[in-house]
Amino acid sequence: MSGHNTIPGEKQLAIDKRYLKMARIWASNSYCKRRQVGALLVKDKMIISDGYNGTPAGFENKCEEENDTTKSYVLHAEANAITKVAKSNNSSDGSTLYITTSPCMECSKLIIQSGIIRVVYQEKYRITDGLDLLERAQIELVHLPEIED
Repeated sequence: MSGHNTIPGEKQLAIDKRYLKMARIWASNSYCKRRQVGALLVKDKMIISDGYNGTPAGFENKCEEENDTTKSYVLHAEANAITKVAKSNNSSDGSTLYITTSPCMECSKLIIQSGIIRVVYQEKYRITDGLDLLERAQIELVHLPEIED
């Protein structure tokens, strides 16, 4: 990744850190053992959606198979937040996604198509093709690895 992460102004940085902290708290709702990820969608200073990784509605709350691999149908936190906003009267167009782990390729496609213009994330996932795609789509990326509790 060529690293075109933007550095927000001081006031925006304080806001970004606060929402990222909230996303981290939200991640603790996940039943997944291998990795808990939380996401918040914010527009006009208002949380319009939230999500954490887990199985689809109505499925068992168990993310891993017996051999400890993640089940193929587990939804990522950002996919949950985006699909939740799709069922509401809100629009994600022009919003910011706060996510505890950087998005994968599949979620990055959803981010682009849903009109999200900023992605603020804490942990960079080892596979960065999703970030590369977002950068190519000129979505503002903000990496904030150090967030105090």
